[in-house]
Amino acid sequence: MIPVPSGVRVWLATGHTDMRKGWATLALLVQERLAQDPHNGHLFIFRGRRGDLVKIIWHDGQGSCLFMKRLERGRFIWPTPADGAVAISAGQMGYLLDHP
Repeated sequence: MIPVPSGVRVWLATGHTDMRKGWATLALLVQERLAQDPHNGHLFIFRGRRGDLVKIIWHDGQGSCLFMKRLERGRFIWPTPADGAVAISAGQMGYLLDHP
């Protein structure tokens, strides 16, 4: 589990994302599609087309982090495709990552 400091928001990028992208390109998507600053300390979660892979980017104030989780079975629960992002709590993020 990612240690989420208090006051940090967690954002799900709705729809699907090309999972070949690294931190820099995902940060650009945060700026362009979500109209957010990827260096603001919030977590941004992206899901691949098949639904079995998520990537999380986070700037912790000292450096950039890229986390990835791939499921062996099942898919991650995700909001219906639409433009933008959905804010969730740190507890909801934990449930999302632990209960496919």
